[in-house]
Order: sequence, then C-alpha cells, then structure tokens
Amino acid sequence: MSKKRWLIVPLCVVLCSQGLSAQTLSRKVLGINEMFRLADENSQSIQTYKTGKEAADEALKAARAQRLPDIGASLSFSYLGDGYLWNRDFKNGQNISMPHFGNNFALEAQQVIYAGGAINSSISLAELGQQMAALDWQKNRQEIRFLLTGYYLDLYKLNNQVQVLQKNLDLTEQVIRNMEARRTQGTALKNDITRYELQKETLKLQLAKVQDACRIMNHQLVTTLHLPAGTEIIPDSSLLDEEVKALAENDWQLLAIQSNVSLQQARLAVKMNGQKVKLERSELLPKIALVAAEHLDGPITIEVPVLDNNFNYWYVGIGIKYNLSSLFKNNRKVRQAKLNMRKAQEEYSLAQEQIENGVQANYVNFLTSFTDLRTQEKSVELADQNYSVTSNRYKNDLALLTDMLDASNMKLSADLNLVNARINVIYSYYKMKYITHTL
Repeated sequence: MSKKRWLIVPLCVVLCSQGLSAQTLSRKVLGINEMFRLADENSQSIQTYKTGKEAADEALKAARAQRLPDIGASLSFSYLGDGYLWNRDFKNGQNISMPHFGNNFALEAQQVIYAGGAINSSISLAELGQQMAALDWQKNRQEIRFLLTGYYLDLYKLNNQVQVLQKNLDLTEQVIRNMEARRTQGTALKNDITRYELQKETLKLQLAKVQDACRIMNHQLVTTLHLPAGTEIIPDSSLLDEEVKALAENDWQLLAIQSNVSLQQARLAVKMNGQKVKLERSELLPKIALVAAEHLDGPITIEVPVLDNNFNYWYVGIGIKYNLSSLFKNNRKVRQAKLNMRKAQEEYSLAQEQIENGVQANYVNFLTSFTDLRTQEKSVELADQNYSVTSNRYKNDLALLTDMLDASNMKLSADLNLVNARINVIYSYYKMKYITHTL
C-alpha cells in the first residue's frame, strides 16, 4: 500500500506541473499575413538564403574588379656566395670573389585591354548568379510561406474539431442526464445509459488526441517563427470570411508563366550556360595587355668581375599572350558548354510543361473543394434534421437506442467534415497561389 502512495505522489506532481505550465501559455491571435511577416523576419531558412544573396552581390563586385589593373611589388634581400670560373673545357678554374649582400626590388603593373570577352562574360555570369541567388531566396520564401500555411490551416482545422467534439460531448452529457431522469421514472434502462457513457468516453479520447495534435502543430509554428516558448497561437477567426478569388484556369496559367520562380530560374539557367559558352570560346583568343615595370637590383652579376652597384631600369609596353594548347584542348570544353546549354533549354521546356500540368491539376482540385463544401453543407443540414427527428422519436419511445447513437455519430461526422471542407477550400486556394508563386 505504501508503494502505491509513493507512485501516486510523483504522478500528482507531474500532472500539477503540467497544469501550471499550461496556464503560463501566452495566447496570440495570428493572421496569415502577420505570420508571413514574422517568417520573413525570423525564419532561419529565409535568413540563410538572404546571406546567399549577399554572397552573390560580393561575387559580382569581385567579377567587376577584373577590369582593374594588376599591380604587384616585391622586395628581397639575399646572401651571395663566391663564384667559381672555368674555361669552356672546365679547366683552369679560379675563385671569383663577389659582394655578399644582394637586394632586389620590383614594381610591376598590367592592364588587360583585350581578353577575348572573358572578363565581360565573367561579369555577365556573376550578374546572372546574383539574379539566381535572389530567385533562390524568393523560392525559399514561397516554400516557407506555404509550409506555414499548411501548419496554420491544420491548426485551424484542429481547433475547430476541438469545438465540434466539445459540442458533441456536451450534447452527449445532456442526453445522459435526460436518460437518467427517465430511468428514475422507469422509462429507460441502465444499459441504455451505459452505451451513452461509452460514447462519452470515446468522445473524450478523440478530444484528447485532437488537443495533443494541436499542441504539436502549435509547437511547429512557434519554432519556425521563432516566437517565445510557451506561445499559444490562435488562428484568426476571420479566415473563413476571406474572399477566395475564383480565377479562370487561363488566368492562373498566365500568373504561373509570369511569377513562377522555378520557371524564371530555368530561363536564367539558359542565359548562364550561354555565357559559359562565350567564356570557353574566349580561351581560343589571344590576351592583350599594357605592361609597365620598375626594377632596382644589386649587385650587377652579369659583369665579371661583379659590380657592387645597384642597377635601376624600367619599361612600358604591350604584351600579347596566346595559349597554343587551347587549339587542341578547348574544343572539347566548348562542345561541353554547348551541350550544357542545350540541356538547360530542354529543362526549361520541361519546367514549362510540369508547371502547366501542376496548375491544371491543382485547379481541378480547387474546383472540387467547392463541390465538396456544398456537399458537406447539405450533409450537415440533413444530419441535424435526422438527429432532431430521431431524438424526438426516442423520447417518445418510437426509436431504438441504436438509432439514436447512429444519428449522433452521423451528426458528429457531418460537423467535422464540414469544418474540414471549409479549410480545404482555403488550402486549395493558397496552394494555387503557391504553384504560381504569388503567396
């Protein structure tokens, strides 16, 4: 007996602590637009892609810096050992004393004036990379918004299910009270009450499961939005009053062509591969640059005996460089770049096809959600009528208990399905906006 008491005490402590923690939750009514704003500010994923945009901006600056001259300076000091001198037949060698301290200073500058278009292609490629990074950020932003929309609508659906289950639980308790009153009058059996008690416990279990699902979904939203721990999100009740724009399919298709980020990225990939073809072709062309240099060397070792002096000289001129090996090496790279460009064009056509199919399929589902909503509204109306008639018949001993239970279950199912149907219309609408990337 003492062991049972020791088990009960910790259990009570745990349950009490859970009750206290539940009371500390701060409730926050959150609309979808406000949720999107918080995601833009706090989402770690969006911030990561934002950093990628900044990196692409710096890459563009680095590419443009290739137009600037290359300037280098070098300074060295050295110790020179004595030299040794022979005849041409390596005979009659003699030691040559040399100044042991050596120094070298060089200042060199080079300005590329023609690189076969390589610099311009690199800059264009960096500009396209900057646009691609911006599209990556925008695409991730759309994905996060749609993910949060799914969480949000699921939470809304679960909260409504809680209300429906609670309403049916209250109704069941009312029926039990009425039956207990009838039992005292001798017009109801204990077994009838037991069956409703069983239904009551089943509803309680369903309610507990839905409430647990609410907590899980709420935690996912709070974590993604980086809200304070313990925040309880309450979906805006005006959501179902939001106007759903029933655009024609052609209008959605046009929106997708204009706004879908994946399509824009595929189009941009074609341009990027075009620049890569130009970049590879530039390797087949000569490089021309203006050059200038200033040198200060000592000692002068080209004289024998060595002159212990510093020698300064400078020059300016034009340099031409051509990589002869590119004639037999770069043709393969150019061909590869062309094939990659053709592949990008094919992927763009494929993306157009996939997006067109996606819009069409989701548009059909969008229309189906309206049909489902009208069907569920009619089902609720019929279920309410059936429950009212069956309840009256049961009170007058004209219906069996099983009929009453069936009517109650039908009403519960119809109420839940109506809530889900309303949310599904909103979800289908936002999915259309996600497919077209207009969230």
